[in-house]
This record gives sequence, structure tokens and C-alpha cells, in this order.
Amino acid sequence: MKSTKNAALDRVLLVSIRTAKIRDAEAEASLDELKRLVKTLGFRVVGTQSQRQSSTSKITVVGSGKLQELVRLTGNRGAEDYVEDDHDDIPESPPEETPFEMADVVVFDCDLSPSQIRHLGNALGIEVLDRTGVIIEIFSRHARTRAARLQVEIARLNYQVPRLRDADDGGNERFMGQGTGESALEIDRRRIRDRLAELRRELDDVQKVMKDRRTQRSAQFSVALVGYTNAGKSSTMRALTGSEVLVEDKLFATLDTTVRALHPETQPRILVSDTVGFIKKLPHDLVASFHSTLDEARDASLLLYVVDAADPSFRSQLHVVNEVLEEIGVEDIPKLLLLNKSDQLNDTQKEILMEEFPDAMMMSSRNPADIAILHERIVMLSEGDMQEEELLVPYTAKGVIGEIRANMRVLKEDYEESGIRLQVRSGELELERVKKMLEI
Repeated sequence: MKSTKNAALDRVLLVSIRTAKIRDAEAEASLDELKRLVKTLGFRVVGTQSQRQSSTSKITVVGSGKLQELVRLTGNRGAEDYVEDDHDDIPESPPEETPFEMADVVVFDCDLSPSQIRHLGNALGIEVLDRTGVIIEIFSRHARTRAARLQVEIARLNYQVPRLRDADDGGNERFMGQGTGESALEIDRRRIRDRLAELRRELDDVQKVMKDRRTQRSAQFSVALVGYTNAGKSSTMRALTGSEVLVEDKLFATLDTTVRALHPETQPRILVSDTVGFIKKLPHDLVASFHSTLDEARDASLLLYVVDAADPSFRSQLHVVNEVLEEIGVEDIPKLLLLNKSDQLNDTQKEILMEEFPDAMMMSSRNPADIAILHERIVMLSEGDMQEEELLVPYTAKGVIGEIRANMRVLKEDYEESGIRLQVRSGELELERVKKMLEI
């Protein structure tokens, strides 16, 4: 993919292919989302085109008439031999947007095969991308931790392998190496396979460390923020924990799992984690690669489903979130739906939503009063399975009081002759651990 350092040169034309299985409203919503995706990369959208097709299997994806129109809109830079009459175009209404500037990049709102990308690129004479390629590029730029970088690199190479082909100039020349020799294409594929194996080994090591850390935190109540990309998870995380979590109005601004303590801190501490956002048509390789990151959600005590309640399509977005979480095996974990960005809704809209989602919480991550209510609700839910007990800690028991104050909620304490008598509220595991320390 080309560099986007000079965004003024990256003029992009979006193309939507509408088959019988895709409703018009769904296609429009997907195209709007694609606009935000390419803008996240720094591209400037100069127009959109759409065409109805029976399928996306045609070698140029679109019909000959539409392809000729795309050639015109991209400056006639391609090879004329690739534009042929096939008379398969399905009539449709004029496009909503016609670019006033020639596009430098064309992005299709569907997945393209390597041969389709090659034929389209030759016909148009410019770079052609599909939706998956755009998403992978965004992930590549936003990954910061080692785990995220490894996961994205695996997905990128898996995407790249079938798109390798012999170069036009001597690509079929065979080189002496293994066996009777390998072509340049075979060498490239072998190198990628070797690199993938190396990356997977490294990722396994990183995942073991991540798993050990989650195991060490297993006794603590943990909350995982999940939701569609740009729904406001990071803003909510920042408000709940007081941490400097990256907050940007971009898709997939957060890819790395961040774990912080709920603030103001509680006794015992409650941990809050932010997770990668979801999106429709998320490439399968990326879902698979990010399983370890999403394990924070699978191991959580409570899931906070954050949705952008001001977005008319949030219901379908919520469906996508549920699908991905089901795929990674998140079941039987308590959930709380957060109807975020309520400051963008009027009173009537809020009433309608609360009637539809009576168990949800209407809030805005920008409103301190809403965050205080959410904080209180999280604490209340964390104490749902706790039990109260009285403990007598001898003055000679070193370190026990510190453990109790760090991991239990102290309701009452009295200083007696034989020690400190504490009325505590705690989870069963922590209570049993302290009792063993006291040899009760």
C-alpha cells in the first residue's frame, strides 16, 4: 500500500457492489463505514460508485460499462485491453457522488481475489484495494504492543500469500536451491511460510506471559469493555480509571489491551480492561489472531457492552459484537449494556431506547455524574457474590492486615487485647487464602 504522508495526493474512489443478498440500507451503511476506514488511513474520498451484480465473482467485479466509467474517473491510466464488452451490467440509478477530482486509489467494499485486484489494477492503471486490505493496513499502523504487532503481522502475511505472483520480467526463472530449483514465486512463498512459523512461535511465548498475568489477576473482580469500534470504549475506560488511555475519533484507535484499576480505587481493587473494537466483515484472520487479546473479555467477571446510542445502526453493530464474542467462547458472563453518547440524544429518543433496553444504562463518557453512577454500579455488581465474615487477626500475624486491606472490603474493625477484630466483605477465594494464613 502506498504511503499516506501526503494526504492531498491520496484521492480515493469507493465502489460498492450490491448483490441480491445485500439490502440497499445495509450497502449504504457499509459504504459509510468504508469511508471512515479509508479516512483513518489518511485518504481523501472524492466520490463513490455502486453497481448491482448477481455476484462478485466476475474477473473485473463490475460490468464493462461501469469499468469504463471507473477508467474515466481515474484518468484513463490503464491498459485498454482489459476493458471488454460483456453486456452483463445490471441497470441502476445514477451514483450518489461523482468525483470532481481524478482518483489515485480505488477501494472496493468487498473482498477481491488476487486475480481480480490484478485485472482491475491493469485496467485502471492505479492502486486497487479491497475492504480487508484496508482493515489490515489500519491494524498494522495502530498496533503498539508486541502481542498486537505479532498478531497483525500474521494476519497481513496470510492475506499476502495468495496475492503473490511471478513478476512479469523473469519471474519464472528457476534458481538452484532446494531440490531441482525454485522459482522466485516459490522462494517468496517459502519465505513467508517460514516467517509465519517464526511469528506464531513468538506469539505463543507472548501469549503464555499474558495468560500468566491473567492467572495472577484471576482472584480480582475484572471488567472488560467490549463493543464496536469508535463506540466510546477508550473514553469510558479513561473516565473510569483516570488513566491516559489513547482517545481518538478514528476506527481501531485502540488495538492493544490495557488493564487499569477502577478509580477512585476500591477495596478490593477492581480491574478494568479495554479491548479491540469490532467491525462488520472483520477479516477472519484478524479475529483468529486477536483471540489472545480478547481473552481479557473471556476471563472477565463483567462485560460492559459499549454502544454509540446516537448511531442509528448500533443494533446491527451490537449483533456483530455478540457474534464475535460467541466465536471466542464468551458465555455466561454477566453483561451490562451502556448506551453511550446520550448527550447527542433528545429526551424522546432516550425514553424510546430505555423502553427497548430497560436493563441498560443511559450515559455519556463525558459526563462525570454518569461515570460516578457507573462506578457505583460496577462496585455493587462486584460485591454481589461476596460474603461477610468476622476475622480475628493476632498482632503477631505479619502481613495479614495488609493482605486484608488490599483484597477485601473492611466494614468494621476493633482493637482487642488479643488482636484486631475485622468485619470484612470478600470473595470466597480471598477469604479462604487469608484463613489459611491465620491457620483458622
